[in-house]
Amino acid sequence: MLKTLLAILTSVVLTVPAYAAEPPIEVMILGAYHFGNPGLDVNNVHVDSVLTPDKQRQLDVVAQALLAFKPTRVMVEMQSEAPDLAVPAYAAFTPAKLLTAANEIDQIAFRIAGLAKLPIVSGIDEQPAYGEPDYFPYDKLQEAAQKFGQQALIDGPNAELKPVLEKFEADQKTASVAELLVPVNTDPIYTTMAGYYTWLRIGDRDDQAGADLNAMWYLRNAKIWGKLLSVAKPGDRVLVVYGAGHGYWLRHFATATPGVVSVDPVPLLKAAAAKTR
Repeated sequence: MLKTLLAILTSVVLTVPAYAAEPPIEVMILGAYHFGNPGLDVNNVHVDSVLTPDKQRQLDVVAQALLAFKPTRVMVEMQSEAPDLAVPAYAAFTPAKLLTAANEIDQIAFRIAGLAKLPIVSGIDEQPAYGEPDYFPYDKLQEAAQKFGQQALIDGPNAELKPVLEKFEADQKTASVAELLVPVNTDPIYTTMAGYYTWLRIGDRDDQAGADLNAMWYLRNAKIWGKLLSVAKPGDRVLVVYGAGHGYWLRHFATATPGVVSVDPVPLLKAAAAKTR
């Protein structure tokens, strides 16, 4: 019996993955609202210009606060065909771009990467190629809801989100960028899957449109995470700047993936907020 137990324990020790002995990859997921108003989400919000001198000062404070994480890599919601997933836009980036490019990638990610003197910024986004399935088949969800008399299951989550977005629009008049980013990374409306999981009820036994949408949304985020892991190395400190809607799954992966440690950006955002009040 003792020999058997020792054999089992030895087997366990010998099968511990190699990454257990390596320094972890530290990943900070920063959920962002879309500064440039692209209008591509189901629910969109008007965002005041971040190109004003006051907003630029606030963004400098945010960048300096997040630099305390000491990122060795910055990754963004862009696609790249390069082996290291480098995005050409960062190679062409200069601080002067901050006065004209009203998007969170330039204003937060490129700004921080430039200050940290990083050689590249990696684009880890995943989008379907021509002929591939849609990662967010919302139109099919709507069709199923109409077919089965389940429109209330779509309208409910959207109705819950509406006052949150209206408050965000109003808060922009007095709140700093850092103060706006705190709820984007803490409010359950952004950080849980409650709305998505409500949609799991949409459909019937054969047409499970709600389950299909959830599965495809998971797949997109899993592929995004897979791209991060393909270029991150043990000991890296990775700052990920991504649309807040991806936050739940990206934080899940950062928390659950062996060899990865999730780092919360909120304390740094709160420190930045305190400096901009």
